[in-house]
Amino acid sequence: MGAFEVVREVPMEPAEVFARLTDWERHGEAVPLTRIRRTESGFVARTGVGPLGFDDVMDVVAWDPPRSCRIEKRGRVVKGTVGVPRFAARLEEAAGRRLFGRVVDHLLRT
Repeated sequence: MGAFEVVREVPMEPAEVFARLTDWERHGEAVPLTRIRRTESGFVARTGVGPLGFDDVMDVVAWDPPRSCRIEKRGRVVKGTVGVPRFAARLEEAAGRRLFGRVVDHLLRT
């Protein structure tokens, strides 16, 4: 996925924003058909219905609150960095911005 930015202005201190954005289990509340469970090294997002679905395994590999954290995808279905053909890059960027924007809005609701 190409780089994109999600910007929100909120009446909160950086530590509170960071804590909300890294409340991994709550991410599933904003992503349809997805549940999040913690692991020793990060978390797993299970997307699907019943036995039909897939696990998106993510490890937290850098942690510097309240400035940043870095997550790497390590699942069998979704992992690493995925490139898309140039013609699809804008669509992928728009979809990513919309999805992550929705999650951010949900987590930062006051």
